[in-house]
Amino acid sequence: MAEIIQRDGTWAFDGSTVRITPGLHRSVPLFRQTYGEISVPLEAVSGIVYEPERKRGRLRLRLREGADPLLQATGGRLPDAADPYKLTVDIDRSGVAAYVAEEVRRALLLDQIPKEPAKTYLLAGPPVPVSVRSSDGTVSFDGAQVRIDWADTSDRVKRATGPRIIGVGDLVQVEWLPNSGDEDGFLRFVTRETVFSKLPPEKDPYALDLWGSTRRDLLTALVATAVTARLPHPSTRTGTFMDRPQLASAVPPQSDHHDVLLRRLRELGELHRDGVLTDEEFATTKAAVLRGF
Repeated sequence: MAEIIQRDGTWAFDGSTVRITPGLHRSVPLFRQTYGEISVPLEAVSGIVYEPERKRGRLRLRLREGADPLLQATGGRLPDAADPYKLTVDIDRSGVAAYVAEEVRRALLLDQIPKEPAKTYLLAGPPVPVSVRSSDGTVSFDGAQVRIDWADTSDRVKRATGPRIIGVGDLVQVEWLPNSGDEDGFLRFVTRETVFSKLPPEKDPYALDLWGSTRRDLLTALVATAVTARLPHPSTRTGTFMDRPQLASAVPPQSDHHDVLLRRLRELGELHRDGVLTDEEFATTKAAVLRGF
């Protein structure tokens, strides 16, 4: 057993699995604490490196492309402190960190683990049900459906449509961008009908606009990961492997584009006639819908 225990967490390798447990110190980000322990099978690992620095070092675990739904959902956009595959190492434990790295590398060589992209997820992702309250509302996922309940501060267009419920079978992909504090983020659920609709997140009834607490909003990556783990693997997509674009099979025919556009415009018109949307809100949202199509 090769093991290193640090303030930020513990990494233990038993020859077949790297077990990553977040630390309990208050400096450990809420996302890492909430995501919990991660068991990484050796077959999901592409490499490991220890990077010594003057005061502290860093242990980095690299996973095979396509092996982890967390990395697929977040697209490498997790802040360093929240990334479970990076561990800050005190300088007096550099020898232990180097030993752990060497043991993992030796096992990769002996087991002849391939480096090419995985064709299926090798990690399970977070368990369901999972629910997160963000600045724009509460998003929940039970393994079969996504539900979004809007906050009082959400845009009127969103609140007017009521809770949004989306079945996994209707989803094409999940798009996630963290709230950096300087720029808003979003969590968008792309369906067959909305694949070409590019409404801004603050007005998109299929997206959460992340503009509040960066610490809290980062937890939406839990839902993004849980949903991604239950969608078709990226290797089933046409085009370049691991590209973000939607499945070719999910792209509606041109006639369907027209039907979707008319339906969206009809819904907006009804909200406008009922007095839910002001003239300005109706005009702005209608223009955004037309641009998206």
